[in-house]
Amino acid sequence: MKKNLIIVESPSKSKTIEKYLGNEYKVVSSKGHVCDLATTGKERLGIDIENDFKPTYKISKDKKETVEELQELVKKSNEVYLASDPDREGEAISWHLARVLDLDMDTTKRIVFHEVTKPAILDALEHPRAIDMRLVKSQETRRFLDRIIGFKLSKLLQNKIHSKSAGRVQSVALHLIVLREKEIQKFVSEEYWDVQAFVKEGRKVITLNLTKVDGKKPELKTQQEANQILERCKNDFKVVDITKKAKKKQPKLPYITSTLQQEASTKLGFASKRTMSIAQKLYEGVKLGDHMEGLITYMRSDSTRLSDLFVKDATNYIEQTYGKKYVGKVHAKNSKNAQDAHEAIRPTNILNTPEKVKPFLTSEENRLYALIYYRTLASLMAPSSFDVTTITMDCDQCEFKATGQVMTFDGYHKVYGKYEKTSEELLPEIEIGKVYSHVDVNANQHFTEPPARYTEAKLIKDLEEKSIGRPSTYALIIETLQKRNYVSMEKSSESSKTKVFVPTEQGFLTDEKLQEYFSSIINVKYTANMEKSLDLIAEGEIDNIEYLHEFYDFFSPLIEKAYGAMPVMELEKVGKICPQCGGQLVYRNGRFGKFVSCENFPKCKYTESQQQEEVTTDMNGQEKTCPNCGSHMVIKKGRYGPFWACSKYPECKTIVPLKEKAKPEPTGEFCPECGKELVIRKSRFGTTFVGCSNYPKCKYIKKEAKKGKKE
Repeated sequence: MKKNLIIVESPSKSKTIEKYLGNEYKVVSSKGHVCDLATTGKERLGIDIENDFKPTYKISKDKKETVEELQELVKKSNEVYLASDPDREGEAISWHLARVLDLDMDTTKRIVFHEVTKPAILDALEHPRAIDMRLVKSQETRRFLDRIIGFKLSKLLQNKIHSKSAGRVQSVALHLIVLREKEIQKFVSEEYWDVQAFVKEGRKVITLNLTKVDGKKPELKTQQEANQILERCKNDFKVVDITKKAKKKQPKLPYITSTLQQEASTKLGFASKRTMSIAQKLYEGVKLGDHMEGLITYMRSDSTRLSDLFVKDATNYIEQTYGKKYVGKVHAKNSKNAQDAHEAIRPTNILNTPEKVKPFLTSEENRLYALIYYRTLASLMAPSSFDVTTITMDCDQCEFKATGQVMTFDGYHKVYGKYEKTSEELLPEIEIGKVYSHVDVNANQHFTEPPARYTEAKLIKDLEEKSIGRPSTYALIIETLQKRNYVSMEKSSESSKTKVFVPTEQGFLTDEKLQEYFSSIINVKYTANMEKSLDLIAEGEIDNIEYLHEFYDFFSPLIEKAYGAMPVMELEKVGKICPQCGGQLVYRNGRFGKFVSCENFPKCKYTESQQQEEVTTDMNGQEKTCPNCGSHMVIKKGRYGPFWACSKYPECKTIVPLKEKAKPEPTGEFCPECGKELVIRKSRFGTTFVGCSNYPKCKYIKKEAKKGKKE
């Protein structure tokens, strides 16, 4: 009997979905994209620009076997359902699958779902549709633009200034970081002063800030000006006004991709790449006891919309758990370029509380899930209420104010208070007209601060607000800027844990040349307008080929001009001759810093480290002999840290870890999953744990009982 075949993107998702369906279905994975643009043809673009941008697609080397397996499965199947992710990238994957599997474009069934749960999968199977070619054309146009701009600019920069790459969005992000650094370099700090008064009322001291002098906002630039205010404030202080008002604070909207990346960075300390990796796992499915279940909806979304069914379930949960007064309203606000077929990033089931699923998740997974869960729950709860009191006092036409607030109803803070702190200060009850004598008044000196460098969260926020790129690409952009040695991540101060982007010398040079020759394209406005055009292609409003011609006619002359006008930067010479080909040795910048190589690269691939002296002993003074050739070994530094290497390299390529791994110790117990012996291992953090000796085939780890706190 022939089965129905469902093709999804990831293997873990296929396992989850197959468990929801009966024997009539087989669920397999394409493992992401199966095709990409070839690197053949003119300038290796894989695009025939002169023939209306006709592409040449090639099955990726690592996907040939996958495609062959899928082709065999298609022959044996009754119906084929293409179930790649519910966005433009996913639509393109479905189109490529239909192409390489020789499926009919008009009749092949495309299904979409935004959460990996049984009801969502069954509903999707009941409502299949055709592949949306408008979405495919939009994704294809984006890919063409990225390939043309990326390849042509990268080749130019490699030839002229030895920079590794440039990109449509990557280079604009670099420009923002460089602009901020230039602002900081130009910044001149200015002195300013503020004045505070401390009024005693019973046992409490009210702190008031100077807000007006002679009816105007104070601008105290020097100590002399501040001292003049202190002289005037030797007189009595009189209460001239007391205002009391109720204030409500609304909950924040549920997460979209960019806000999740920002909040996970600031609240959990996760890099954007890590956040997306954990979110992918939560979306694709987690084993909850005896069944698999996707815990969150699709994590690449720029919509804050929540489904009616989820809102109903969540509202009932809030009312039953916290009471009717905690039930709030639905809020939604989407950006102009939001792909609103999606929902916000939310839990798939409101009953899967972070406490309930904690035993089945890693610490990082549970922390991210809790952040998503409580943010979504809070968004549907009532606002918090505060009583705000403002006291205004006057002293010789100098106005001072103190503000205090008290929470009268916690509202959404009931569940979100852990992530959003509020300050409370209760001011004492006093009456208008009361006079205070001998009030302490202090003047404080300050200096203006330069603009803050970009943290990862702030850069993502800025990119999103300026409509540069898609939130789903931000993690890759940030990673690329660091890989290319254009920026480094450094602590904002010696005592701070917060890391900020600092452009490198090569980053400054790359941005300078791009702005000199391509400022009309590598800028915020042009990139944002390009995103709008891609949206219009997806909606069928404009023709993608016409748009590509219009772009290329503008871009091509800029490239030609730059090749003629941009000077070639000479590499710094070491003053030594290459031992392999006789060429000059030069300094180059690599991902892990400066290194020495031959000027004739790539014909000659000789390289050497900058270390003048080879280290032949470890920290304990121990020497090591090569186990293969008997020569002495030296300590070298690689991308993963120091290691022992044979001194006869490249003749002998033996390497040995600097620290020998501790051998697993048997425990005498046996694995409950596969029956092999359990052993004590050491983790990369130096802690010990009990795991299966059959690793990596069996990944069982024994959970240790938490030790109680000592009294």
